[in-house]
Amino acid sequence: MRSLFRNRAFSDAIILAAFCLLVLISAIRHDAFESLVDYVADHEDYQLDELILALATAGIGSLIYAALRVVELARALKAKERAESDTAWLAEHDPLTHLHNRRGLDAAVAAMEANGTTGRYTVHSIDLDGFKKINDLLGHEAGDQALFEVARRLGGIYGSDALFRVGGDEFVVLQGSTDAQAAQAKASAAVAALSEPFALSGTTAEIGASIGIASVPKGKGGVRTALQHADAAMYVAKRGGRNQTVWFEPSMKDALKHRIELERDLRNALREHVVVPYFQPLVDLKSGKVHGFEALARWEQNGEFIPAMEFIALAEETGLIVELTDQLLRRASIEAKSWPNHINLAFNISPVQFRDPQLGLRIIQILGETGLPPHRLEIEITETALVQDLHQADITVSTLHAAGIRVALDDFGTGYSSLSQLSRFNFDKIKIDRSFVEGFETDERQAKIVRAVLGLGRGLGLTMTAEGIESESQLKALTELGCDVGQGFLFGRAMPADDARRLCALDTDTIRSLAG
Repeated sequence: MRSLFRNRAFSDAIILAAFCLLVLISAIRHDAFESLVDYVADHEDYQLDELILALATAGIGSLIYAALRVVELARALKAKERAESDTAWLAEHDPLTHLHNRRGLDAAVAAMEANGTTGRYTVHSIDLDGFKKINDLLGHEAGDQALFEVARRLGGIYGSDALFRVGGDEFVVLQGSTDAQAAQAKASAAVAALSEPFALSGTTAEIGASIGIASVPKGKGGVRTALQHADAAMYVAKRGGRNQTVWFEPSMKDALKHRIELERDLRNALREHVVVPYFQPLVDLKSGKVHGFEALARWEQNGEFIPAMEFIALAEETGLIVELTDQLLRRASIEAKSWPNHINLAFNISPVQFRDPQLGLRIIQILGETGLPPHRLEIEITETALVQDLHQADITVSTLHAAGIRVALDDFGTGYSSLSQLSRFNFDKIKIDRSFVEGFETDERQAKIVRAVLGLGRGLGLTMTAEGIESESQLKALTELGCDVGQGFLFGRAMPADDARRLCALDTDTIRSLAG
């Protein structure tokens, strides 16, 4: 009751009601109304009756006005309550998918820990494969459509209450079961559902998902530990390719820690421009002279080189590949400009980056900034890069050719539909993959493939390069078969810019002696 009297409006109403009651009692006791009527009749010339009528009308109007304000106040209070409710909902939910967000996940985990039910769950960490491609090629509106549809499909498998969207294309599931077989079945069903094509903006797109699964360990903080474990397993799944499900193993925790540290170091390395191009010679097998150099990324840290495959794959996963490629191409182009005019620069483009619609324009812009003539640059692309988006690949290759930049098909024979790519795209060079070169002297089938590829290249008027030449016998055999350019350890490994510059004027024999 005391709390009610602390309310100003309520206390004012009580005082006003008490005052009106006192007036009423006093009026009854003294026949106030009759006295007022007599007084008005005796003083007609004062027009008191009209004044009283006006006051009464004003009073009624005031009551109506007050009633309206009370109704408005009630509506305002309801709107405020709805706004507060919406704010509270938005704080823990994603407005696009209507799923719980990361804050909602934290609240759910806290409730589970408070109730002591953490040991009854399995955690799934889900990351979409290929979602960035949809945003880049179809726009963010199509990306939003895709995320909404992903949430719908996952909700149909796990249930919306168990599903959380914790990042752009990252989802978490708290499955209320410790049954490993059931968890695996759910994850497999999720992968299958997300592998189905998505209808977006008048076209179809494929996404897929990588899923890491972890059981919740006993003890305080078990769910949060399981979330970290599921993330570690998810990264392993992503490295294994699209549409993978992987259970957490203790060794993955160290791998996740290493990955996080490597990503941090890579960002610092790009900021400080310490990832540099090394150059492996490409030798003209007919003249014995250096034909060009292929630029290869090298990153030295604490006196040791980080494996290129490791940090390039990380750059592709984290979106740093664009910055890395631009830095390397710019530095390599500056260096190549100092070489003799007949020596060219070969530069490999990541399949991930080749989906970028702005790739061709950026390469042309870098050449304009560095002053390297376009005809001295050769962009190498793999068949894998082509088949990921044939339409965009066609546009990019056409843009490069229009600028005078040559395009080579790298790792020929290891990808998909090689002959169809040769008929669709106007390549300037074919590079025979090292896997064919290393065994063609002793394997007749491999030898037939090499001869057929070289014959195909000559028939199409293309320059042919053989990778992985490591012996004199391989060099002699490829030269006799009509191969144009050779690359491999026989001529030298990738080397710093200063060494490449000195190598430009040497012949094949001298180069081989130095390499040996």
